[in-house]
Amino acid sequence: MFKDSLSFEHFRNRLAHAEALPQLVLLGILSGLVSGGVILAFRLMIDLPLETWLPGNSNENFEGLPVIARIVLPLCGSLALFLLLWKLALKTRKVGVVHVLERLSYHQGHLPAKNFFVQFFGAGIAILSGHSVGREGPAVHLGAACGSLMGQALKLPNNSLRLLVGCGVAAAISASFNTPLAGVIFAMEVILMEYTVIGFTPVLVASVTAALLIKATYGDESAFTIPAVQIQSLTETPYIILLGLVCALMAAGFIRIMIQTQLNIKWPLGVRLTIAGLLTAVVAIWYPQVMGVGYDTVSTALEGNAELSVLLGLLIAKWLLTPLVLGLGVPGGLIGPTFYIGAVTGAVFAMLLTLFTGLDHSGVSFYAMLGMGAMMGAVLNAPLAALIALLELTANPNIIFPGMLAIVVASTTVRYAFNQPSIFLTSLKAQGLDYRQEPLTQALSRLGVSSVMHTDFVRCSYTITTEAALKATDQRPEWIILEDRKGIARYILFPADVEYFIQRMSDRDGYNPELELDLTELPAVRKDIAPLSVNATLKEALDKMNHDRLDALCIIDLNDQISGIITRDQVEHFYTQKLH
Repeated sequence: MFKDSLSFEHFRNRLAHAEALPQLVLLGILSGLVSGGVILAFRLMIDLPLETWLPGNSNENFEGLPVIARIVLPLCGSLALFLLLWKLALKTRKVGVVHVLERLSYHQGHLPAKNFFVQFFGAGIAILSGHSVGREGPAVHLGAACGSLMGQALKLPNNSLRLLVGCGVAAAISASFNTPLAGVIFAMEVILMEYTVIGFTPVLVASVTAALLIKATYGDESAFTIPAVQIQSLTETPYIILLGLVCALMAAGFIRIMIQTQLNIKWPLGVRLTIAGLLTAVVAIWYPQVMGVGYDTVSTALEGNAELSVLLGLLIAKWLLTPLVLGLGVPGGLIGPTFYIGAVTGAVFAMLLTLFTGLDHSGVSFYAMLGMGAMMGAVLNAPLAALIALLELTANPNIIFPGMLAIVVASTTVRYAFNQPSIFLTSLKAQGLDYRQEPLTQALSRLGVSSVMHTDFVRCSYTITTEAALKATDQRPEWIILEDRKGIARYILFPADVEYFIQRMSDRDGYNPELELDLTELPAVRKDIAPLSVNATLKEALDKMNHDRLDALCIIDLNDQISGIITRDQVEHFYTQKLH
């Protein structure tokens, strides 16, 4: 018994239950290591070539390139992307956070390996060639895929796959920004869209594990240069609210430009990528700072060292260019660009405030930081993740109050005044899809079928002698499974119905142990059944019963053997009794 409890089969079966925290923590550590390692490789694939190619050995110094290089580089990147993507099926080209949400909603968190490699190399090509995209969106996909593929390789139940995706996402954000807590909140708020104790702990462990891996490689270096900032006077509160409204307008416009580009431009892939390269090349002639990730420009805005005219040009260029190239199909991310646009918006706002009012406010850095958080919160519809990111990046608790104010105003305005959820859900909806996260769906997705199925059953053929039937019922099983001549399970019935029929027949005609019975003809309650994998969730079981118009399923283990029976009554009992 003790040996069985240490087996991997026992470990796998425990994951189907709600009380599998020790097992999930171990998987969280493993997911953090794998995802963190992949994100580290992804960052090195981008940073090392750029440090070699760009002037000054800086991986952000696209503005140091001659004009002709700034024109040719995005066009060559578009060509390379076309060569990577053109022979792939449309479903294999799907990448990014939207793809992760789709697979969670419609495929139980099973992310394909092909899309993982398309994202890894596609985003690498896009950033290396100076396209105006970020690395965090691709990192989220890569981290989610690491968690999912690890679970698929270990043949874990589907209810744990969903959580492993969250672990991978948290590890990816943590490894990208060196912000482990923001990674956890982003995974729970944007991807899983739920907060549970069982879910929070392994996601937190994965995020911390990835952060340790990145700190061991890059040190404690932050993604941005963050000055010490704090609000000087509460009289600035109206201006913070106004900044939130401005960021909401910028966020709503950003979302609309990207979604309308996706919906209305249906040209061939090669044409779309070429246009994306041309747009980037033209803008880079005057504003090369829009190329690549652009964190050096974010740091400049946060430090308050840029001129107003330059920042205004960069703001308009980045705000228009990024959603256009993303909408045209460049496989990059938008989280980094939202930080860029938000920081520059805040810096411009502070400079204009000084210019028109002469107000001695808390500084350009202060408003740039608030703009960065407000833009992230509004575009991603993730106010808590944005606030935690601000807190971790600044390591300054004084940012909490003004940050909350700006983020809440921006997020609420975009959500209700412009009727736009997160850009990811908006993009998913534009594809005719939906992210189904009703409370019942969430609850049924947390448990595997093996956590509630009946394992006490006997298997019989359709025809059986009276003696054999009584021996089967003597075992006191929950169900009798009836199999056809090919050994395929077709029906289940209650043992009590068989005993009752034999008793009545014996009272009437006398007991005959050799008499053959056809159990499909007994006056009893028989339920048709169909097979379902042992890795399925209760949600999958209910969906299959509804689709096939069944009231019971036989659960098939990894060796293609029947391991249990689950009925509609069991599922309904779970969500009517256990959830109240």
